[in-house]
Parts: sequence; structure tokens; C-alpha cells
Amino acid sequence: MTQLRTVQVLGGGSAGSSAHVRSLAAGLVARGVRVTVCAPAELDRAYDFSGAGAYHVPVARRGDPAAVAALRAACAGADVVHAHGLHAAVRTVLALGGLRVPLVVTWHTRTEAAGPRGRLLRMLERRAVRAASVVLGATSELVDGARRRGARDARLAPVALPAPCHQAAGEENKSRAELGAVERPLLMAVGSLVPDQGYDTLLDAVAGWRHLDPAPLLTIAGEGRERARLQRRIEDDDLPVQLIGRRDDISELLATADVAVLASRWEARSVLAQEALRLGVPLVATAVGAIPELVGDAAELVPYGDAPALAEAVTRLLADPERRDRLATAGRAQAATWPTEDETIAQVLSVYDELTERGRPSR
Repeated sequence: MTQLRTVQVLGGGSAGSSAHVRSLAAGLVARGVRVTVCAPAELDRAYDFSGAGAYHVPVARRGDPAAVAALRAACAGADVVHAHGLHAAVRTVLALGGLRVPLVVTWHTRTEAAGPRGRLLRMLERRAVRAASVVLGATSELVDGARRRGARDARLAPVALPAPCHQAAGEENKSRAELGAVERPLLMAVGSLVPDQGYDTLLDAVAGWRHLDPAPLLTIAGEGRERARLQRRIEDDDLPVQLIGRRDDISELLATADVAVLASRWEARSVLAQEALRLGVPLVATAVGAIPELVGDAAELVPYGDAPALAEAVTRLLADPERRDRLATAGRAQAATWPTEDETIAQVLSVYDELTERGRPSR
């Protein structure tokens, strides 16, 4: 029996999709699949696809002829190509033109845009899902969206993330000291510094808890085009907030937090929500997208854009250690109901097997 060959394609690579591809690559390699990951070089440095046993081909996040040609060359001879996200899917459709290779597309999140840009993105979504043999959606909403765009075969495929790292004894105090939160509550948010993450609402909410003594420190990990503007606002309003940029030790830092905060406009299977619950860190999150289904009763949920409600929920939790303990226990229990990495990999591999069987001539 010949070895199955698959190419995984990433574009910009959100934290969730990049971690998923790393997990998928390691699991597939362990099952005897030959895996190539096409992704920007900086993603391989961050997620070490090569260390997972995959062959990494650096392909820039561009749609120019050189990038498409590099992607096409990497996909030649593959049994299945699997693109993650809209940008990766569109470029992969271009690269596969004329090649008879099954394409799987995973929708990790939805696009948020209005006007001409929104119309363009919806057109690109239609092109991508209609070219795919199978579209896998991380949530039911994403599956429904793919079907509305014309997907021939759209299926629910919740994405499991690798288990978070656990700190050695004594490391928690060291991490809190590094963040400047030894004798004050530590709040933590994680995500790209872009408008849809709701950071303006989060900064508005700081006014609702900055009067506490000692004032909680909000630490935000992530990078993005909004960084300079958010930093100016933090400095102008003298807010107890710090931006710490991208970190490769998010799990370790998050484990030291008193409360995790998620203020997004929309989320699928939020990496922050998953890691917080698995680590037993109380979570306050907006009741948007798949968050209510993901967390169940194991988090405090507030409406999107409601700074007073967000501030009140955080303040209430900080004042109630018993409630925090109950949420920690409920979070770990809820996390135990989610699909495991092995289950996620097995589902994806079954799709690959189905597509390659479908393409083999009958005897």
C-alpha cells in the first residue's frame, strides 16, 4: 500500500489554525502519512512544523504568481491538499488549476467586512468552497455558511488544540513577577490587536475596576495593526493595562491569571476560551458565535460591546473566590467533553481516505 501524501496550506495563520495544523501534522506523521506544510517562514519558526515530522515549504502570504507557482509545485503529486482559512483556500484553488487533486478546506472562522470588501470576500468564499471536495467547519454556523456559499459537501469538524503546558512548581510566581502582578489581581486577554477583538470595549471596562485596591493589571498578549492606537489610549488614559506582544508561553502566563477576558465580536472555537477552561482559569467572555456552546455553564457570559456588563462580571469574580473555584472546576469538566486531538486527527484522516478511495479506479 502506497504512503498517503498530504499538503497542508496556511495563509497568515491565526493562532487556532496554526496550532491545529501543527497538531494535525504531528498526528498524521505518527500514522504513517507524509505531510508537507506550506506556510510563511515565520509560522514554521513559531510552530515548528518541521519538528512535528512534516516537510516545510516556505510560501509567503501573497497571491502573486511566484507564491502560487511555489504552492503548485509543492502540491504536485499530493493525494490530498488541505487548506486552512480563506486566504489559503483561494491561493490553493489557483495553484491547483488543472491538477486532479482533491481539496479539503477547513473554515476556522468567518470573515467580518461590509461594503465592497465584504462583497469581495463573499465572492472569494464562494469560489473556494465550490472548488473544494469537502469543507470542514469548526462550528455549526460555519458549516451552514459554507453550504449557503455553495459547498458540495460541508461537515462539522470541531478543532482540538494541543494540551496546554503545565508550569513547574514555583514558576507561577516568577511569571507573575515578570508581568508585574505579584501583589495585585492579574487579568489576561489574548488575541490579534484588531478591531473585531473588542479591545476598545475592554479598555472602556477598565474604568469599572480600576478603583479597586489594589487595581487589577490587565495584560494583553498579541500583535496587530491596532497596537499603536491602543498603546496611545492606554498611556493617555493612564490605564492599568500592558501590551506584551506575541508570546510563545501563552499557556504558562495564562495559568497564572486570576481571570481571563474575551471581548470579541465573534468567535468560533476560541483558543483563549479553550486554554482558560482547560487550565481552570475563570473566564469572562462575550456570548457570541460558538462561545456559549463551547463553554456551557463554565464561564461568565456578557453581551458584545457592553463595557459596564464586562466590568461588573470581572469585578464580581475578583470579589468571589468561591465562584472562581467553582468556575475552575466546571471549566475542566467542560473541557473534558471536547474532542481530543486523536479524535480530530482520526476524523480528518477518514476524510482523506474517503477522497482517495473515491479517486481510485474500480476493479
